[in-house]
Amino acid sequence: MTEKAKYPIGRFKPSEAIDAEMIQRWITEIEAFPEQLKTAVTGWTDEQLDTPYRDGGWTIRQLIHHVADSHMNSYIRFKWALTEDSPIIKAYDEKSWAELPEAKAAPVAISLDLLTALHKRWVLVLKNLSESDLKRYFVHPESGEQIPLANNVALYAWHSRHHLHHVLQLKESKGW
Repeated sequence: MTEKAKYPIGRFKPSEAIDAEMIQRWITEIEAFPEQLKTAVTGWTDEQLDTPYRDGGWTIRQLIHHVADSHMNSYIRFKWALTEDSPIIKAYDEKSWAELPEAKAAPVAISLDLLTALHKRWVLVLKNLSESDLKRYFVHPESGEQIPLANNVALYAWHSRHHLHHVLQLKESKGW
């Protein structure tokens, strides 16, 4: 498996310095993502949705359900960080979640609709973050790392682009 197949836009690299313009750009990307993903898979058959996006990777169906799971978790983490001091988040096993029967078989429209609604709520939170809010953080239970909300905005803008490009890369390689 090539690095390009696994990380079509490259690995996430946290920014050393984050400014308001960067935050706004990332929020715009997060806001646009559900429609971009929906558009990318509109008209796909079950066979296409059940195609892995790379050798050894999830199917597009699993990927779409994974994105919904991941973004729901992130949204909750934002809310914890905004309402609690130094909350320790709950980690989850994304690989195991992607192997659950609903992740392997449920219609993608369920997660696409969920992402649309979730991102509307999430963007309302993001657009109202102050400079001090962006410095608030949550603590990852495994690493003990303190993750500021500004960094998490960057991560989820990247995560959105990352998985959208998995879909687009497969679409192009298959000529769909």
